[in-house]
Amino acid sequence: MALFGWRAVILAAGAGRRFGGAKLLAPLDGVPMIRRTAQAVTAGGFDEVRIVVGEHVRAIGDALAGLNCHLVEAADWQQGMSASIRAGIAGLPDEGEGAFLFLGDMPLVPVALCGELVRLAQRSGYAARPRVDGKPGHPVCFVRSALPDLIRLSGDRGAGDALKDRSLAYLDTDDSGALLDIDDAASLALAERAWNSRATSATTDSAISRGALPRP
Repeated sequence: MALFGWRAVILAAGAGRRFGGAKLLAPLDGVPMIRRTAQAVTAGGFDEVRIVVGEHVRAIGDALAGLNCHLVEAADWQQGMSASIRAGIAGLPDEGEGAFLFLGDMPLVPVALCGELVRLAQRSGYAARPRVDGKPGHPVCFVRSALPDLIRLSGDRGAGDALKDRSLAYLDTDDSGALLDIDDAASLALAERAWNSRATSATTDSAISRGALPRP
């Protein structure tokens, strides 16, 4: 999949206090959570992947070593999520098609849906996002003309404020990764189980395609 002209912004500037600190560095199947998220996003075919950092700049940089992405520091990250969004969107090329917002604590985010989200966002003229059982999820795709609204966000408010009273398209899916964010030990354990289940399924599918296992 190639998403020419599209940029990905991963928000990873928070301190993770609800988690007990350094949430994005917590291991998911032995690898820092933020690296798991970044690995998924960098494999998505975007022209550029930005990771917005704040509290744990050096440690997150170390965790992402070798990946095709670059860090953007949000100096005012303590002002809330809007500061991270502004830092991630500022300076994006004017000629781009638009941008996706990802959350660093959602390592099972369904990146495979991004191509369809692009089509829906362009059709709506503003944005598109997944929806699971009626609940809005991530990532959120914004067309280029919508990006100035993200720059104008303020306070501890996310992109939801930019979506109010706007033409927003939804992509209904049963992929729970669109909703599964990690805020505490319980949600990390849930994510770990889901991760291991998907890894096992992928290994089995690969073995079947190679003929190493019989087809069911």
